[in-house]
Amino acid sequence: MGTPDFAAGALKALLEAGHKVTAVVTQPDKPKGRSGEPVPTPVKVCAQEAGIPVMQPKRIKTTEAVAELKAYPADIYIVAAFGQILSQEILDIPEYGCLNIHASLLPKYRGASPIQHAIIDGEKETGVTIMQMDAGLDTGDMLYKKSIPIEADDNYETLHHKLMVLGGVAVTEALALLEQGKLVPKKQEDALSCYAPLIEKAFGRLDFAKPAVALDRLIRGVTPWPSAFTSYQGKQLKIWRAEPVVSAVSDSPVLEPDSCLDDGALGPYGGSGIPKPGEILRVEKDAVWVATGEGALRILEMQLEGKKRMNAQEFLRGVRMQPGEVLGR
Repeated sequence: MGTPDFAAGALKALLEAGHKVTAVVTQPDKPKGRSGEPVPTPVKVCAQEAGIPVMQPKRIKTTEAVAELKAYPADIYIVAAFGQILSQEILDIPEYGCLNIHASLLPKYRGASPIQHAIIDGEKETGVTIMQMDAGLDTGDMLYKKSIPIEADDNYETLHHKLMVLGGVAVTEALALLEQGKLVPKKQEDALSCYAPLIEKAFGRLDFAKPAVALDRLIRGVTPWPSAFTSYQGKQLKIWRAEPVVSAVSDSPVLEPDSCLDDGALGPYGGSGIPKPGEILRVEKDAVWVATGEGALRILEMQLEGKKRMNAQEFLRGVRMQPGEVLGR
């Protein structure tokens, strides 16, 4: 049971490992683009290529859907980013229950957006947890974990891909241990849990009063969707890639005009005043420096409303940003 690329990666891994997948359950096709033509989910595409029967119920908990599920013999159900909540009746159908591939190191980051929130919160590592599903939201017993570091340049897209691959490895290894009777359930400590709610488009709005390090993490956490954004001269400006300016003296993000910027870099303040959050401090040929609540953000890739995504050098050929202008005004 699964829907997006993350789940398709696990399905491919199960097939490559030689497991017999008797059926696939995924969300209904959704219209996409200007044509409005329904587009199959990545899991459906993978299943059809492998000749596996596909179910696409609008609601998996209906009497009809449950009856259809029971028609497919299965020792175990594997669930990954399916998008619907399973009833206890469904959890009880297979002999070995339902295993979920969750993209975090539980009990941290239960919920819909664990990958994004791990980046945004500045976690140093993440991973996948294979858990025994119960009626709660990601509260079941943990069976198997695999972890990876979160690199400084990881964004949601790159980390999602790494965890998709890791999820496929983890579930096949967990099933091998289950067959050998070596999987030991471990209860989650609720006191250590935190919730990763669904991310909506407005979440990507940049508040330059926050520290540069926090803004960098937010940009990476919402790239490529919903993307980080602010405004410039009345138009939306998406920020695709940036880096926080770090003091050469310490690891803390401190804006030091005398050591980090050329004379006059603070525009109207002559290099000695206090810039406003969001104020453009310096325009280089391949970057734009912006003041934040703590430190500065060096913007490397952006996209003005109605234009294509560009690196800063390409962007600045067509848009003449000036020190002293304020983003987000």
